[in-house]
Amino acid sequence: MELESAKTLGMALAAGLGVIGPGVGIGVLVGHALEAIGRNPDAQGKIMTTMFIGIAFTEALAILALVFAVLVANGALIK
Repeated sequence: MELESAKTLGMALAAGLGVIGPGVGIGVLVGHALEAIGRNPDAQGKIMTTMFIGIAFTEALAILALVFAVLVANGALIK
């Protein structure tokens, strides 16, 4: 396998697999937040705030995966 094709394959795997986890995590987080609001509508503000903080941390993982994919594509990690 050529080095360029290995870099491209590595980038695709890092980006693709790196965003699956956060995508599922955000879906579960929002689903449970909506369920909690349905059970206790008075706590909506507190639940929504906590949900958005959780979404921000989860999305940070996806951004790190994309940065890692770009580093792989540029050859910064593969010599």
